Amino acid sequence: MNELQRPIPAPAALSGGAKLGIVNAAVYAGGRRVTDIAIEDAGDWAKKPGHVVWIGLYEPADALLAQVQQQFNLHPLAIEDASQPHQRPKLEQYGDALFIVARTAQMVNDQKGGGRIAFGETHLFVGRGYVVSVRHGASASYRAVRERCEACPTTLSHGEDFILYAILDFIVDNYSPVLEAIHDAVEDVEDQVLAGKLKRDSIERLYQLRRDLGRLRLAAGPLMEVCRRLEHAEVMAIDPSMQPLFRDVADHITRVQDEINSSREVLAFAFEAGLMLGQEEQNATMRKLAAWAAILAVPTAIAGLYGMNFDNMPELKWEFGYFAVLGAIATIIAFLFWRFRRAGWL
Repeated sequence: MNELQRPIPAPAALSGGAKLGIVNAAVYAGGRRVTDIAIEDAGDWAKKPGHVVWIGLYEPADALLAQVQQQFNLHPLAIEDASQPHQRPKLEQYGDALFIVARTAQMVNDQKGGGRIAFGETHLFVGRGYVVSVRHGASASYRAVRERCEACPTTLSHGEDFILYAILDFIVDNYSPVLEAIHDAVEDVEDQVLAGKLKRDSIERLYQLRRDLGRLRLAAGPLMEVCRRLEHAEVMAIDPSMQPLFRDVADHITRVQDEINSSREVLAFAFEAGLMLGQEEQNATMRKLAAWAAILAVPTAIAGLYGMNFDNMPELKWEFGYFAVLGAIATIIAFLFWRFRRAGWL
């Protein structure tokens, strides 16, 4: 039996596979899965005409990356970037091989019980006869992508270019659930603003949502340039017949950006509305205080006037002076209360 055709265990059963970060490693021919492979055999399989090696790694150790580099002769700079997360989304071309960095996003629960966005990265090595994906941080498994591709051998037969498209499309599509969750949170904050119940927790939540949307925009935006380069024949390694597929991914990114901008505008309006409602409440309180101060100023002024103890104050000797002053105070107070009430100050 040919050495390349010998049966080997699935990646999960490989010695140390889980520790080394091997999620899946298989070879395809004509759009159909041929067999699972070991990393040390990947280079030989990739050189066979009509065969494509698809390897999925999750936070691999440096030793495993070095082994993958040796099998496919990957550029050292690309390997260095793949071993260090927190890279900016980009596309680099090293000869006939591509290195692509994409940012992933997932909603997770924070310590306060609310949702926040957790970001991760996917590094893709694409060359003649192979695709290697390296995931770091928060990211959905690409098992669904692999199963979807394997279910349609006709499209998978296009090889590494279609696999690259499928992964990028999956990454961008996974932005939608995140945006939906944020949209629901934005509506909750908006309802609180309109109900006049915008408290400190709501303000903190509003700020966090705006910050997360800004980070998501920075994650999704650069992918537009990546897809543009893949689409417009600037990358020689991509089959021209596959290039229009990346236009579809770019359209999805445009839709994501529009939703991000729309949500950010809603949050900005909610924040401004909250400020205006807060100012309105303060103004209403100040009007009430001013109205009561004006009302209380009447008896205070009159009492102060008659408390000066001058001798020449004729009304002090008047039999009905006391009752007349009380009546005048009551009349003025009632008139001021009516006027302020009518003006909406009380």
